Amino acid sequence: MICCPDLFMLFSCALRKITEMAKNKLRQAFMVDVELVIILVINLSLFIMYTFRSLRIVTCIIILLVAFPSTILAQEVKVLSKGVKTSLRGLSVIDKNTVWVSGTNGKVARTADGGNTFQWVTVEGYGQRDFRDIHGFDSMHAVIIAIDTPAIILKTKDGGRSWYKVFEDKRPGMFLDAMHFEDGQGVVIGDPMDGNPFMATTNDYGETWQVQELGDKCQQTINGEAFFAASGSNIQLVKMSGKYNPLYVSGGIRSRLFYLNQCIDLPMQSGKNYTGANGIVYSEKHKKGVAVGGDFSDPKRSDSAMVFFELKKSISVGQPIAIPSGYKSGVALFRNGDLILCGTTGIVRWNSKSREWLQLSDLSAHAAQTDEKYKYIYLCGSNGFIGKIINK
Repeated sequence: MICCPDLFMLFSCALRKITEMAKNKLRQAFMVDVELVIILVINLSLFIMYTFRSLRIVTCIIILLVAFPSTILAQEVKVLSKGVKTSLRGLSVIDKNTVWVSGTNGKVARTADGGNTFQWVTVEGYGQRDFRDIHGFDSMHAVIIAIDTPAIILKTKDGGRSWYKVFEDKRPGMFLDAMHFEDGQGVVIGDPMDGNPFMATTNDYGETWQVQELGDKCQQTINGEAFFAASGSNIQLVKMSGKYNPLYVSGGIRSRLFYLNQCIDLPMQSGKNYTGANGIVYSEKHKKGVAVGGDFSDPKRSDSAMVFFELKKSISVGQPIAIPSGYKSGVALFRNGDLILCGTTGIVRWNSKSREWLQLSDLSAHAAQTDEKYKYIYLCGSNGFIGKIINK
C-alpha cells in the first residue's frame, strides 16, 4: 500500500514502484533497453501530474501505469496451428516467413507467410512413417528423414507436393535421429550400429549421401547409450578453421558430448534409457553451447537437466543446471545469449544475465528453432501444434 501525505510524495512513491516493476518485467520478458522505457514512463507521469489536479484521477492513472508492464509486456507464445493428427518433432526455420515442419502419419507442412497459413501434405506412399526431422533450403526445397527400418531420406523440389528417395538403409536396427545442414553440407546421425554411431554426410544439398566410418575408440557406445530423436537437434555442424565438423550428444544410460576426437561425459541425468541430453545449440558468436534434456519417463525431475559447454582446444563443460519445470527436448538461442527451452513440461526462457527462469507457457512442445536474425523462435509439438515467439 502507498501511504504518502501529499500529491508529490504520492507521485514519487508510485514512480519508484513503476520503475522497479518496469525494469523487472522488461528484463525478464524482452531484455530490451529498459532505460528508454523508464524515460518514457517518467515523461508520461510528469505530463499526468501537471495535467490533472485531482488526486483521485492521478491515483487511478498511476495504478494503470503500474499494471502496464505486467499486462501487455508479457512475452507470448502465439499458437499458429493445432488440431492436426500428427506429432511434430521436425522443424526447420529458414527466415521469419518460411518454416517447414514434419511428424507422424507422414505429415509435412510449410508456411511462406510467417505462419499465417500452412500447406499440409501427407507424403505419398509414406502415410504410416514418422518424419522426425526436416531441413528446408528455401520455400520449395527440403529433405526429411524417417525413423525406424528401413531408414530413408526423401527430398522435394516443388514445395512438398512430390518427394523422391535420396537414401535408404534396410539393415535391421537402423534408426535415424536428426540431421543438420550448413551451406549445402549436411550430416545425419542414427542410433549405434555394432557399437558405433551411424553417420552419413552430403555435400550437394542432400542429393547423395556417403556413410562415414567412425573409427575413434572413444566414439564406441555402451549398451543403453543412443541418440534421441526428440527434437532433431542433437547434432550440429560447427565451422572451425574453415571446415564444418559434427558436434553431437548421446543420451540414455550414459550422456556424452562428441566433437572431433573428443568424447566428454556430461554431468546430466543418466542411468536410465530415457535420461540425458536430448538437444543442443552452439553459438559461434558466443563461443558457447548448451545441452538440454532430463528424464522423459519422469518429466518433473528438474535436477541436472541443462549444461553449458565451450569448444576450445579441448571441450570445457560447466556445472549441471536444474530446470525448475523439468524435462526439455528442444532449445533455441537468442542473439543476446538468452535461451528458449521447450518440452512436455512447457516453454521457458533462461535469462543469461540474471540466470533466472521465466515460464512462458504450459504448452507442450518438442522442438524450438530461431530464424537467421534471432528475432523469431518457432516451436512445434503434438496434435499439430506450431507456435511462435517474437523477441521484442
